[in-house]
Amino acid sequence: MTSPPTSRLDWSAVQFFVAVAETGSIAGAARRLRVNHSTVLRRVAQLEDHLGCRLFDRLPGGYVLTASGNSLAQHLAGVSDQVESVHRQLTGLDPSLEGTLRVTSSDVVVEGLLMPLLAEFRRRHPGVTLQLVTSYGFAALTRREADVAVRGADRAPHDLVAQRVGHIETVLCASKRYLARVGTDTPLAEHRWITLDESIAFPMLDAWIRKHVSRERIVLRVDSLVGAADAVAAGLGIGMLPRPLVAARRDLVQLGQPEPGLEKPIWVLVHPQMQRNARAQALFRFLCESLSTDPRLAHA
Repeated sequence: MTSPPTSRLDWSAVQFFVAVAETGSIAGAARRLRVNHSTVLRRVAQLEDHLGCRLFDRLPGGYVLTASGNSLAQHLAGVSDQVESVHRQLTGLDPSLEGTLRVTSSDVVVEGLLMPLLAEFRRRHPGVTLQLVTSYGFAALTRREADVAVRGADRAPHDLVAQRVGHIETVLCASKRYLARVGTDTPLAEHRWITLDESIAFPMLDAWIRKHVSRERIVLRVDSLVGAADAVAAGLGIGMLPRPLVAARRDLVQLGQPEPGLEKPIWVLVHPQMQRNARAQALFRFLCESLSTDPRLAHA
């Protein structure tokens, strides 16, 4: 059994741990601290030896916190930002934000809403490096694999700080090329249809499709909404898609008004332990303010 450390933490070593935890890599920590890779590896190893436990697992995608490392990171959350804030106040340095922010969202939200906003945030804060993780669940934020999330969900998890910023509406759409070929007056029942695969669970949309579309008219099922948009844009048929995704593509045409009952609330979320992180709070506030008035969302 490993004996507990008998001396206090070496804070100069702790900053190397924090840098690797926040950037997700030895290279990122080395760039932030302006040292070489071997220095980062040596100081993290010294901290692990002092604590008597492994803090990181080395995976193909980078360094991932172990249970012990995650516990230490939670206790140290916000420490580097507080130290940097004090340093800026005492030295009169530029208060601009610096460091890495991990953002997670679905492919629909990324393509339909987020990219222009992330570009604007980077313009305002050029010292921030963004890491974007595309997924459909809340797990990445809950496990601290991301700092800020933008998600479509009926409700937000109770253990996350969340603000609802609007609704994504669902609209019927087709490509200009397809409409030129089949005409705009063709009844719904006579169109070719693109729908989602059964592996993607959107119960309300599935029910709408079953009610209005016969199985023999479905020519393609796709396991992602972005893939379905690609298929509609290619002229394979018409489909029900999120309105921001349709608006983002010049080759797609919206047919009629949004379908009632198929709206999906959109949330901006942050882990409670990131509330004291200046970068995460800056992005959280920026996305909440921007999306709350974004015309690509419904705000009723």
